[in-house]
Amino acid sequence: MKLRLFPQEPAGLTLLSQLAQQIVLASATLAEILGVPAAEHGKLVEDMHNHEAKSTELHFALLTHMRTSFVNPLPREDMYALSRYLNEAMEKMDAAAELVALYKLERLPKRAADQLEIISRQAELTVDAMRRLNNLDDLEDYWIEILRLAQRAERTHRVWVADMIADMKWAQYSRNRDIANQLVEVTKDMRRIATQVGSIIVKES
Repeated sequence: MKLRLFPQEPAGLTLLSQLAQQIVLASATLAEILGVPAAEHGKLVEDMHNHEAKSTELHFALLTHMRTSFVNPLPREDMYALSRYLNEAMEKMDAAAELVALYKLERLPKRAADQLEIISRQAELTVDAMRRLNNLDDLEDYWIEILRLAQRAERTHRVWVADMIADMKWAQYSRNRDIANQLVEVTKDMRRIATQVGSIIVKES
């Protein structure tokens, strides 16, 4: 038998899933930014700003939904934490894109693409998980996989930084390090989301 917290239509979970989807879209946009000349960054960075604005809109829509709904599919504090982490991850994606444009970076190391691949996978898993939060007994695999991906991201970050120290002059290193730090922080936010889901699973089991 599925563990179901509440039987009602989970509109709040749909909003959480849509928040996660913005990160999927943002990872694709950032991949585009990394693949074009600096002269073409402007339009794509504007697209990223639009993803961030949509994320903020969804975050506040969820807050309004929680205030006006008599029953929510999860405790309000859990829904708020999940929404906040998702929105903060999106803000860091937006910052990474803006930094690439401000620094006029046209070519980043392969490690950047590796981190984007991890972020995209984390976000895709999270989109699905947010929809299924009212059936918690099949979410443990999601929790474990996100943590595994986050550990992979941390290792990638360490190797990326070591490579930059070895291969780059200070100014170039500093600019690239800023991007690397933003991306690894996104993976940490995705890990925080999975950890929050794990906490919900434990509390409701």
